[in-house]
Amino acid sequence: MTRRLLGPFNRVEGDLAVTLDFTDGKVSRAAVSAPLFRGFERMLVGREPLDALAIVPRICGICSVSQSVAAARALAGLYGIRPPADGQRVINLIHAVENVADHLSHFYLFFLPDFARADYADRPWFAEAERRFKAQQGAATAPMLEARAVLMRFMGTLAGHWPHTLALQPGGVTRVIQAAERVRLQQWLRAFRRFLETHTFGDSLEAVAAIDSERALQDYRSRRPGADLALFLDIADDLALSALGRAQDRFIAAEAYPDEQGCWSPAGLWRNGATEALDIAAITEDNHSSWLAGSGAHGPGHADTVPLPDKAEAYSWSKAPRIGGQCAETGALARALMRGEPLLQEMTARQGGTVLTRVLARVTEIARLVPLMESWLTALDLEAVLLAPTPGTIVAQEAVGLTEAARGMLGHWVLVENERISRYQIIAPTTWNFSPRDSAGQAGPLELALEGVKADDPQALQVQHIVRSFDPCQVCTTH
Repeated sequence: MTRRLLGPFNRVEGDLAVTLDFTDGKVSRAAVSAPLFRGFERMLVGREPLDALAIVPRICGICSVSQSVAAARALAGLYGIRPPADGQRVINLIHAVENVADHLSHFYLFFLPDFARADYADRPWFAEAERRFKAQQGAATAPMLEARAVLMRFMGTLAGHWPHTLALQPGGVTRVIQAAERVRLQQWLRAFRRFLETHTFGDSLEAVAAIDSERALQDYRSRRPGADLALFLDIADDLALSALGRAQDRFIAAEAYPDEQGCWSPAGLWRNGATEALDIAAITEDNHSSWLAGSGAHGPGHADTVPLPDKAEAYSWSKAPRIGGQCAETGALARALMRGEPLLQEMTARQGGTVLTRVLARVTEIARLVPLMESWLTALDLEAVLLAPTPGTIVAQEAVGLTEAARGMLGHWVLVENERISRYQIIAPTTWNFSPRDSAGQAGPLELALEGVKADDPQALQVQHIVRSFDPCQVCTTH
């Protein structure tokens, strides 16, 4: 047996180290380590509940709105309130802007530059991939950054600033939208749509969202060879990314983007090819392999975050979340499965969660979210109330706030005693995906996905593709 330590990884958020054991030329065991402790959960203890709205967005500069949404939902449960319909629409718009921008950055800046490396110089697609996607120099970079800047102007109008906005509250949003502002927001969305339809997809967003089978996906690829997504599909086919990075094929998602009719992306657990209801009470955290006090499985509402850096069996600051005692993968692919999207259901049934399906799910979610944003903006009643005042009295002593960040399910569990926070626990998407082993020895999703990778790759390119297909946000992992 040989061992190899990889890290730190570039083009990921936060610190990450991966230890790989090789037997007979393949990875036989992987250990994923989050080496940075941050302690936000401990900072919140003893504070007034509404202080969470100022503190938790600072966990991360990439998904701060998602942290705000989860905190606001948990606090709404404590105070027994809910946002009015149009307040929820504005929350959805702010949240969708962040998630779409995150998907775009991942695709163009974090993931695709790996295929512009000289290691792939003998591939038929390399010259075009290098021209478009080479880090900081590719022809696709400047147009993408300009389009992303349009989204950030959209964000600034609705949220005041980003990251770390305080516009999101338990009862809605503090921002009022004027008629002229809505016209400007619509113009910005149209400009962003033009970028996507010209560069990313080479087709209308509606046509991309309508791709419902692998055969239809191949037809799109042949009809739109100049699109960035089509080039990625060429690369994926040549490198067999559909056979790389499969974990346990168990997926978890929370509700996302609710409205009066329900929510656009439902919660659930997908396993054995079928969707089940999400049982929040079945979610636990295990500290066996974490540099934290305690071991065994405990519900987040009954767990603490106490550092124990000399713990002998530990190798990560991340906890090990489990649902019904089992690990689960989360992300855009999980959301697509809960929504019943036929293309990704077909691909997952055949190949499971892989580098290809994870990345494809994120990119195609952009094509679905932008038209939805347009509809929310049009439906806004500019005279409607957007914020229900937060009562002065807490009506529940504990609550849970769940939402979907770009990378997957995010949960906040808060308990209150004497009107002060007595316990605040957070399970971030990367905590699910990059979890260490639990007390039963069960590996986390990335650890499982890395098993079987061959040792004859001096640059560990396959390992990097797998890691970036999950798009880790380690600062959220150890919050």
